[in-house]
Amino acid sequence: MTKAAASSVPPAPARAGSRRGRSGRLITALAATGAARAAYAALTRRPPGEAAMWERRNHRGEVLTLLEGPATAVGAALATACAPGVPGRWRAAGVLAAVAGAGLGTYDDLAGSSDRRGFKGHLGALAKGELTTGGAKIVGLGAAGLAAGALVQRRPVDKLLAGVVVAGTANLINLFDLRPGRAAKAVLLAGAPTLLRGGPAASLAAAPVGAAAALLPEDLGERAMLGDAGANALGAALGVALAAGSSRTSLLAKALVVGALTAASEKVSFTKVIAGNPTLNAIDMLGRRAPAPAAVPRQLSAEDPVASA
Repeated sequence: MTKAAASSVPPAPARAGSRRGRSGRLITALAATGAARAAYAALTRRPPGEAAMWERRNHRGEVLTLLEGPATAVGAALATACAPGVPGRWRAAGVLAAVAGAGLGTYDDLAGSSDRRGFKGHLGALAKGELTTGGAKIVGLGAAGLAAGALVQRRPVDKLLAGVVVAGTANLINLFDLRPGRAAKAVLLAGAPTLLRGGPAASLAAAPVGAAAALLPEDLGERAMLGDAGANALGAALGVALAAGSSRTSLLAKALVVGALTAASEKVSFTKVIAGNPTLNAIDMLGRRAPAPAAVPRQLSAEDPVASA
């Protein structure tokens, strides 16, 4: 074998490690998908409490279930707990983040109201001594994010930045949950770079990515929705994967991006931005049902009270 040919062949241990890494990611993703599908089947067959409390109506007037959220959270948490090749502290952080996101999101889904919206609304209420469900979720996700960040980083500053990434990503994914499939697609797209890079963090990312993909057909078909429970759980688990093992520079960059997008959401409609960009709109509409036709106002006649007044 020539020197050029020899130099083009990776060492055997490197190839073996790469194969193990790909295998670990695949195992984790399949575990997340299978667990999420099984959980969804079980939950829809026997919903906790009454089925009606998990039901919501969409813009078409059709009934959807929120049980997709808890099901995807179960898939992400279980797959993270058994992800191969991942340090125990990182697995614990991922499970903690997913469970906290699911619990706090479920509380907001079932007990929340639309009186207060966004960070400004909830924190403004908190400043006046009123604890909204959204305010409780902000505080809870912040605490869970800091706890998870402390498990995936070693130095105090890095732990803090990691906590911001975890909690911020949990909230950010939820901000995308305004149209069918949008939040799940955001998880798939945001998790892809980490999956492709490989390493233990890739196996962590495979859990929320696999869980998001598992029930995407139900979401796109407008039979179910993630709600806060699913979006917060998937976002928090993805945040752990983004923060685990990252350098301080990378953590700072991710924290700034998450913070900037969150701040922008208070002023700008993500839906309008996506609709105005051909590429983003094409991704957003991929797999979705055609929009419901706008209602055409009935032409008033002389017999109508308003017309004859």
